[in-house]
Amino acid sequence: MKLAQRCSWIAPSATMAMDTAAKEMARQGIDVISFGVGEPDFDTPENVKEAAIKAMKEGRTKYTPASGIHELKVAIQQKLARDNNLEYGIDQIAVTVGAKHALYNITQVLCDPGDEVIVPAPYWVSYVEQVRVTGATPVVIETTQENGFRVTPEQLREAITPRTKAIMLNSPSNPTGAVYRREHLEPIAEIAVEKGIVVVSDEIYEPFIYGGAKHVSIAELGPEIKALTLLVHGVSKSHAMTGWRIGYVAGDARVIKAITSLQSHSTSNPVSIAQWAAVEALTGSQEPVKQMVAEFAKRREYLVERLRALPGVECPMPEGAFYVFPRISAAFGKSYNGRVIQSSMDLCQLLLEEAHVSVVPGSAFGAEGYMRISYATSMANLEKGMDRIERIWRALVG
Repeated sequence: MKLAQRCSWIAPSATMAMDTAAKEMARQGIDVISFGVGEPDFDTPENVKEAAIKAMKEGRTKYTPASGIHELKVAIQQKLARDNNLEYGIDQIAVTVGAKHALYNITQVLCDPGDEVIVPAPYWVSYVEQVRVTGATPVVIETTQENGFRVTPEQLREAITPRTKAIMLNSPSNPTGAVYRREHLEPIAEIAVEKGIVVVSDEIYEPFIYGGAKHVSIAELGPEIKALTLLVHGVSKSHAMTGWRIGYVAGDARVIKAITSLQSHSTSNPVSIAQWAAVEALTGSQEPVKQMVAEFAKRREYLVERLRALPGVECPMPEGAFYVFPRISAAFGKSYNGRVIQSSMDLCQLLLEEAHVSVVPGSAFGAEGYMRISYATSMANLEKGMDRIERIWRALVG
């Protein structure tokens, strides 16, 4: 059976591949510590679960409008006004099957073959693949650790061509934890407005900011950039609801209408029960979110301290999300029991097979020489996992 050509354009998700391998080892009875997938280890708040139960008991288990129930769109309106000082009409919001689905829908309705989408690296693994599946070309800009892994205005101007359709922004960032502050966003907004380029602003990690940094949405910087911004968000990370699959996109009503039409022919509506749970997540108490962020802040400090104590490791202190992104190239060319490490993938496979710790290679994010470690796991797991990593690292590097 012959597959469509577009299937050859897509690489599998490295984060999912590492997670699958780790889970298979765990199924075999091996004690694996997973620092791979970005999934909070906290349970979904009780009030949110109760809202889902209530929805089931009330029979809210039927089809909903393809782009989501009115009540959830109102809750999203209120959240964006309260937290981001942004006003959107109901016709400017679409609820999707997770934020990943929102991003996929955006590329599908915006991009044609021959278009270009600028993607700063390190990037979340699905950005480039979602662009490729449309036949458009991802134009990757390599940011640097020295610049805080943020794209500069000079880099952006150099990358723009007449074919540029959009730029992907992710703040706080997966995988680096970088946060774009207002002074970083203002020149990007100025260029986007000047060139008429759409900004896809992935803000799924908004609550997870530490050390005095503040989340700023690029859409907040004025009506002209707001008109060009498609803001992507959801409740998966903020409310420990990864499996509930509720995301959303807010922006130009014409784009939202196109997304709604596409969604009506692909997934139809997001799960009805999960939508009612998301209403409670956005309108109910935010105390569980604050507690989760406070715990992540402690884990971040611990993990960075442990990594910086390893010889040859450079580990910036992330300002947001729940990942650290250490430079591990000091291990390249070293060997462990005759096994030579030549790439971040080599090191990650060694750690999985020999230390039973799952991490994700930097190459998956367009940044060879690094690896991503998620601290969305217990402190006990962080301590045990880092002990294992340290044992392998010191055998490699010294």
